[in-house]
Amino acid sequence: MTAARTRSLLTGRTFGGARRRAHILPAFCHGLGLLLISAATLAHAQNAPQQATSQPPVQLVYPPKPAEQTGPPVTITLADALQRAQKNNAEFLSALSDQRSAKEDRLQARNARLPQLGFRSEYIGTQGNGVTPNGRYVTNDGIHVYREWATVHQDLNANILWGTDYKRAQAAEAIAAAKAEIARRGLTVTVTKSFYALVVAQRKYATAQEALEQARRFLQLTENSERAGQAAHSDVIKAQIQYQQQEAAFTEANLGMEDARLDLSVLIFPTLDENFAAVDDLDTPRPLPTFGEAQELAGKINPDIRVATETLRQSNLDVKGAKSAFLPVISLDPVWGLEANCVTTHCVYTSIPDAGATPTLGYMIQATLTVPLWDWGSLRSKLRQADFKQEQAQVTLSQTQRRVLAELYAAYNEALVARAEVDKLRQTADLAGESLRLVTLRYQGGSSTSLEVVDAQTTLITARNAYDDAQVRYRNALANLQTFTGNF
Repeated sequence: MTAARTRSLLTGRTFGGARRRAHILPAFCHGLGLLLISAATLAHAQNAPQQATSQPPVQLVYPPKPAEQTGPPVTITLADALQRAQKNNAEFLSALSDQRSAKEDRLQARNARLPQLGFRSEYIGTQGNGVTPNGRYVTNDGIHVYREWATVHQDLNANILWGTDYKRAQAAEAIAAAKAEIARRGLTVTVTKSFYALVVAQRKYATAQEALEQARRFLQLTENSERAGQAAHSDVIKAQIQYQQQEAAFTEANLGMEDARLDLSVLIFPTLDENFAAVDDLDTPRPLPTFGEAQELAGKINPDIRVATETLRQSNLDVKGAKSAFLPVISLDPVWGLEANCVTTHCVYTSIPDAGATPTLGYMIQATLTVPLWDWGSLRSKLRQADFKQEQAQVTLSQTQRRVLAELYAAYNEALVARAEVDKLRQTADLAGESLRLVTLRYQGGSSTSLEVVDAQTTLITARNAYDDAQVRYRNALANLQTFTGNF
């Protein structure tokens, strides 16, 4: 409102007479009030960016570093992260422990089929009867009896002859090895997701930092244009809003990066350590095999199918073992050594001293035949239990094969879509960057509005973040696919 316009309102000349002055004064007061409010609002808005920029940045809390970890950060690649995680992950180490324990069970089952050798030394002291050289117990030929035996024990039953227990232990070892492989592949997926979550968080942090700098430059540009009379103050307000939003986004990006760093640190280090840098290899091309190759790899070395197959094999052996319990069992206990009244190769027996010194070394064989006759149906009940488990194992194997094949299709399709999105979103990010450059030049030339510049900045940030997310999605899809196929 100009000074002349104000004076005309005060005198009422514009309205043609004193009759209208009573209406002029309220209108003038209302207009003056609006003018004062607008001036205060503009002054506050002009001071807002200085206040925003003068505020201290948010200080995150970091874990304290021990004295030995104050050096330069350790460079961690994905392969390094996987190797470190396999040394520190409790679930994976538990699976490896089960595998080693199953190996020892197999060795014990193998050794159980072999004869057991031992040495046995005994002394039997019997109270004498005071009349004869014999003791009071008729089973002892003298009051002093010595036994020095080399013993052999061997059980001969159907399980030992067929090797049922040993084969079952072999199947259990194969199951444990397959479960360890499942744990390793699952750990690979977990570490891959955490590793690339940190990588993409670092990228988004850099994008937010660049966007904040662009918003600051645009704010300065609008302020300079306003002082030169080439831009409206609404452009400055829009630039201020954009700057404050990007400042908040930058703080959130920093928080997301540190959270991702902590998550990865828990997986790969024995202590909580943030002094490391993740290598960004997302731009390194990773080929995707054909579906035929992936299906062939999944059919050969898929651990889930291996577990189901060996479980069925184990149940078949349980049925065989339950049937063998109906057969007789032979136990052999050969003994070689001496059982005499003295520990020598020749000894005079106190019960028959007239025989003179007789040889003491010799052998004895004890054979036992055990034939099961009646057990009130316990053996048949165990056989039925084994049959139930065998039927369930067959159903489980069939279902596992179907499930693995369906999940293989889904994982491969996910990898195909993720790879296609990477190429598309790369082009989108390049176009968004070029669009921002052109819109900024047009704004400087007066041919574009601040809204178009802000929209171009937002589009660029969204496009870059979407491209980074697509790259991570493709790497995670490859990791998921390799849980079925193994490394390719």
